[in-house]
Amino acid sequence: MRKPAADGWRLHNAGRILGNALVRFETRVLALMEQAGYTQTRLSHVNLTRHLDLEGTRITELARRARMTNAAMTELIDQCEQLGLVLREADPADARARVVRFTEDGRLWLAAFGKALRKAERELVREIGEPAAQALYGPLAAYADAVQSIGP
Repeated sequence: MRKPAADGWRLHNAGRILGNALVRFETRVLALMEQAGYTQTRLSHVNLTRHLDLEGTRITELARRARMTNAAMTELIDQCEQLGLVLREADPADARARVVRFTEDGRLWLAAFGKALRKAERELVREIGEPAAQALYGPLAAYADAVQSIGP
């Protein structure tokens, strides 16, 4: 029997396992999106759309939610604008600020994304089993909420 490396903890830890699971899950969602005809969106674009409220969100708030700089978020917005998913408008409450909103095509993309996400979740449950999925979702959601409540 091979002795584990002294630094094996670097490869076998909760963060690595969760990260690998996330990569697998999101890769599957993107593959389903490609099958639905959305071949140009990338995971980075999801980092914008997952934080965008249906009624629109200020750029600074999007950047805060995504834990990225305003400049990096603006780059994502530029890309998604070129894809026709979002548009920028002056904020009615403050003309100096900009609000990002989904376009009609963006809302169609969002509906397709929701469908792909639900299918990937069903596949995950089928693979690990309903009891394991239930045991996973509840505690992980509570853990994520606790982390989110701490803030950036």
